[in-house]
Amino acid sequence: MTPATTAPAAAPTPAAIAAAHGLTLSGARPPLPRYVRLLWERRHFVTAYATARTRAAYSTARLGGLWQLATPLLNAAVYYAVFGVVMRQSHGVPDYLPFLLTGVFVWDFIGSTVNAGTRAVHANLGLVRALHFPRASLPLAAVVQHFQQLLVSMGALLALLTALGRPPRIRWLLAVPALLLAALFCTGCALAMARIGSRIPDTAQLMPFVLRTWMYASGVMWSIGHVVGQGHLPHWAGTALAANPAAVYIDLVRDALVDGSAAQPLPPHAWALAAGWAVAAAAGGFVWFWRAEEEYGRG
Repeated sequence: MTPATTAPAAAPTPAAIAAAHGLTLSGARPPLPRYVRLLWERRHFVTAYATARTRAAYSTARLGGLWQLATPLLNAAVYYAVFGVVMRQSHGVPDYLPFLLTGVFVWDFIGSTVNAGTRAVHANLGLVRALHFPRASLPLAAVVQHFQQLLVSMGALLALLTALGRPPRIRWLLAVPALLLAALFCTGCALAMARIGSRIPDTAQLMPFVLRTWMYASGVMWSIGHVVGQGHLPHWAGTALAANPAAVYIDLVRDALVDGSAAQPLPPHAWALAAGWAVAAAAGGFVWFWRAEEEYGRG
């Protein structure tokens, strides 16, 4: 009898060979703890990229980086004329000009950061497709860029407040944790909007309208507490407006820098609410962005 022949062993697949030699799929989503470590290892890239974008943004302007200050100041001047003089929102609000300036500077950071996050991935598709790195670096760089600009703006704001008769006080230091919580909140929003903007690029065209509505609802040019106190809004509507995160951070900074300008004291839960918004947005936005890591740059 002819001895039975055994079938030849199947050749290993390319995937098995790659796995045996420690190779992984390019762009594959790493586990969350490793993803955080990769981001930390690239912290210098995030900072350098943010600084380079700040310099590039004003490189062709004659005034250069002075536009970081000129833009919110011009906005404040327009809002003062329209809301403070024409619409008389300054009535009932002590020190309306410092009140308005503080609101405009803080909102400028929040709105600009969220808007920049929307374009963070889609506007850098060439970089995303050419290099392998944690994609969260891009929206994080946008946050760092606008936070750098905020530090410059806040220096100018403190100088303006001093010129308007409000000398420096120890209470001003409360603005530091308020702004850090606002930055943490904006980080989560930028990450979430970066994922949405990468899949639906038209979102960037809608953001100016969304942000303008959010600004009007955040008490940048008017006091939510004063309007509610005058009976112009139902109590539930005033509570909802005052609890929106932008209004919370603006009120905390106003309470620190322009004590009493909100026309009513801050509620006792204001800091807890600010911390809750910051942690929820940062954690939720980061995890949601990470879950789509493999999708960025496709299509």
